[in-house]
Amino acid sequence: MARPDKAAAVAELTERFKNSSAAVLTEYRGLTVSQISDLRTQLGADTQYAVVKNTLTAIAAKEAGVDVFEGDLALTGPSAIAFVGGDPVEAAKSLRDFAKANPTLVIKGGVMDGRSLSAAEVTKLADLESREVLLAKAAGAMKAKLFQAAYMFTAPASKAVRTIEALREKQASTSEAA
Repeated sequence: MARPDKAAAVAELTERFKNSSAAVLTEYRGLTVSQISDLRTQLGADTQYAVVKNTLTAIAAKEAGVDVFEGDLALTGPSAIAFVGGDPVEAAKSLRDFAKANPTLVIKGGVMDGRSLSAAEVTKLADLESREVLLAKAAGAMKAKLFQAAYMFTAPASKAVRTIEALREKQASTSEAA
């Protein structure tokens, strides 16, 4: 029979897995408490960085339907998970930047939309632009296509107007000359 404190910890981790858009597994060996606190601050309010017990995390992940923390992403050593509630790209950028400044933080991998991510894929995710920037670029591209289409529809009419005006001027100059 499981102890109540462990059952509560598993239930809390299960809820975090279910409510997160992504989760990034890290090894924090060698980080001080103040460095972990700085990391939590850099991750922002939408991401919770929690030091976890490996066995309880494995149980909670299975209960939440996340089966990716096995094999390559084995829960070994001192583990912590960043549960991302907001934009996964921003969280990945924060983790990558912090890991560059503090090499003792090791990004092991993660999960996003039920799919396993390797450490290299988390880094690639961090290299993406934010959601807002990508949406703005898409909106700009659509706006440019709309302007291009509008130009294509108005071009024949404006060409016809210029041709008629040129003919009118030519006729006026020939009638003045005569």
